[in-house]
Amino acid sequence: MGDVGTYLDTVQGQDRLALERVYAIARDVVPEAEEGTSYGMAALLYRGQGLIASVKAKKFLSVYPFSGTVIARHRDLLAGVETTTGSIHYSAEHPLPEDLLRAIVQARREEIDDRAG
Repeated sequence: MGDVGTYLDTVQGQDRLALERVYAIARDVVPEAEEGTSYGMAALLYRGQGLIASVKAKKFLSVYPFSGTVIARHRDLLAGVETTTGSIHYSAEHPLPEDLLRAIVQARREEIDDRAG
């Protein structure tokens, strides 16, 4: 089992299902993504760089696309969603829409591809 699977084993109930959903959508968008660690978090990696991570904090769940630029470019889709420069917050009761997750993952993939030349 990879880093993501090991991390998910530490989370229970609806929170785990919500985290699993994020990773499943990301894997669908970028099937060649691999499990690993980025910035100390279990993450999916693409071309050796952090693609996306989703983790449980004390009061919420977060998605980290490892890019403030990706978050800023999707402000319209993120209206009404709590964000920081580098994270998007959600909960099991209020999951992020699938189209938003797909757009974030695809944008991060494109950012990594552009940097790779």
